[in-house]
Amino acid sequence: MKALTWQGKQNVSVETVPDPKIIEPDDIIIEVTTSGLCGSDLHLYDPLGPFLHPGDVLGHEPMGRVVERGSDITNLQLGDRVVIPFQIACGSCFMCERGLQTQCETTQVREYGMGAALYGYTDLYGAVPGGQAEFLRVPHGNYNPIKVEEGPSDDRFVYLSDVAPTAWQGIEYSGIQAGETLVIVGLGPIGEMAARIALLRDVRVIGVDLVPERLARSASLGVETINLKDGDPVAAILDKTSGRGADAVMEAVGMEAHGSGVAEAAQKVVGLLPKALSRPVMTHASTDRLAALNLAFQAVRRGGTVSISGVYAGAADPLSMQMIFDKQLTLRMGQANVKRWQDDLLPLAMDDADPLGLETFATHHVPLDDAAAAYAMFQKKEDGAIKVLFQP
Repeated sequence: MKALTWQGKQNVSVETVPDPKIIEPDDIIIEVTTSGLCGSDLHLYDPLGPFLHPGDVLGHEPMGRVVERGSDITNLQLGDRVVIPFQIACGSCFMCERGLQTQCETTQVREYGMGAALYGYTDLYGAVPGGQAEFLRVPHGNYNPIKVEEGPSDDRFVYLSDVAPTAWQGIEYSGIQAGETLVIVGLGPIGEMAARIALLRDVRVIGVDLVPERLARSASLGVETINLKDGDPVAAILDKTSGRGADAVMEAVGMEAHGSGVAEAAQKVVGLLPKALSRPVMTHASTDRLAALNLAFQAVRRGGTVSISGVYAGAADPLSMQMIFDKQLTLRMGQANVKRWQDDLLPLAMDDADPLGLETFATHHVPLDDAAAAYAMFQKKEDGAIKVLFQP
């Protein structure tokens, strides 16, 4: 089959790789019909190279149709249309029963002390082949897949794999209520989807970014936008909130934030080291680019909540504990527990009114053969690329 593979730093290519096979009796194989390009994939494109190998198949936002199933599969038939959550969970362990599927005790990657295995996401998360491919093996097939109806396009459902539940969890973790003010730092796919969800809940949303296309699209939804290039964003937020700050801030940028020059330089140096040296550094002494996170701490009011959806991987990040403690902040964070939010999101995806605007959310539909160029475009934020979907 054809698949998008990692070949080195900022070097991905579509190659022919072996077709996936049924390994366990509760596996299924899907033929991928659509797969998303996520901002988290850009972490693999550059800073997380020490935990990748040439030929690794990327991608963790797939959907498709069941084309093979193991002997223990009881709730899916061949041809069924399914969305695949980005994490692999068993559904029956201590963590899964508590709605913490990203901490699944069956698939935890204990070798690295990490949570549940993820598709297409390095040795740290199990080195499981990803979904930017023609076919995908799905473990725990009686639990993981989200079966969806025929009719609406893939665009209506594919975001259930990651974007929509990540945004939904970010809003839930913020504790924001109708009539309150939420600041969203980063108006990429997660930030914009979170803004759409918050606006549906009658929340006042202020969005911060520096990409003109992102700012314009969010403004068209009713978001009050602040351009980082126009001056001090914290001052602008304070001005909009009677000098108090937002009731909650959702940080949707992560470890590649702009404005973090020292950490960016450190990441690049680590990326040049041989794997034998770079892995220990990344595991024990790495730092993230924290500009967006520090902005969130400064922009939230005293006693407020910072909800962190942006991906971080630093093991030695310097945080201002004095500010966090003095402001009496609540922090909530983590990878989205996709299945936990399925019952909330599936009705919105099925609603003919399309209240989240899923049908028109993608800015680019790209053949899988052109995936390498799409990665470069997305990283450079060119051509108005906000959300890219691949079709094998």
